Amino acid sequence: MPKYVIEREIPEAGKLSKEQLHAISQKSCGVLKELGPQIQWIQSYVTDDKIYCVYIAPNEELVREHAKQGGFPANRVSEVKQVIDPTTAEGT
Repeated sequence: MPKYVIEREIPEAGKLSKEQLHAISQKSCGVLKELGPQIQWIQSYVTDDKIYCVYIAPNEELVREHAKQGGFPANRVSEVKQVIDPTTAEGT
């Protein structure tokens, strides 16, 4: 199943409290439950003004529907084509 990185522009995201992040996470999980098991949230990275989320879904449309129903921005949705890490440097 395809993996996506979602870029969400949220001013001062890095200043969100634990309680705010908890509420956002609960909202996201509620929408995911409604959409069904085809879409899964893997994890998210919070920076100063953005949140980058990693999802598994059958298509970009379902990722965008999650954002729409949750009231989350989805400024950019990119399908992951390959994953590399330090072991990639070890050769073929």
